[in-house]
Amino acid sequence: MPVTIEEAQEVTPALVDAFARLVPQLSRSSSAPTSSELGEMVSAPGTHVLVALDGGGAIVGSLTLVIFRIPTGMRAWIEDVVVDEAGRGQGVGEALNRFALDLARAEGCKTVDLTSRPSREAANRLYQRLGFVPRETNVYRFTLE
Repeated sequence: MPVTIEEAQEVTPALVDAFARLVPQLSRSSSAPTSSELGEMVSAPGTHVLVALDGGGAIVGSLTLVIFRIPTGMRAWIEDVVVDEAGRGQGVGEALNRFALDLARAEGCKTVDLTSRPSREAANRLYQRLGFVPRETNVYRFTLE
């Protein structure tokens, strides 16, 4: 599927609708962001909300790239990559990730990290094909809710 990758610059009804459709495909336990929450994401410094558009301009996938400075340099993190079920296996996820990697490189980042559940086999194959390598580290999570 030929897609165009763009960075969301404003919150539109199409963006809100796309996230309402895509987020449940990513996580059963998370609610789709509201228009206000999407506005915070789109306007936040260092946060890049990327969307994949099909030939008709419909949003068929998204990825959030966060770029930040830490004492050891510029870093980036990819979060919440999701491609609509109908578009999976057609290069949408690869296009989103390549765009994000190019953006991080242009911003001077030294590394780009992401996590992916082992059960997401196709996504893990994609990440490895793109050059991501597993890190010898523990990932910890503290839930604040």
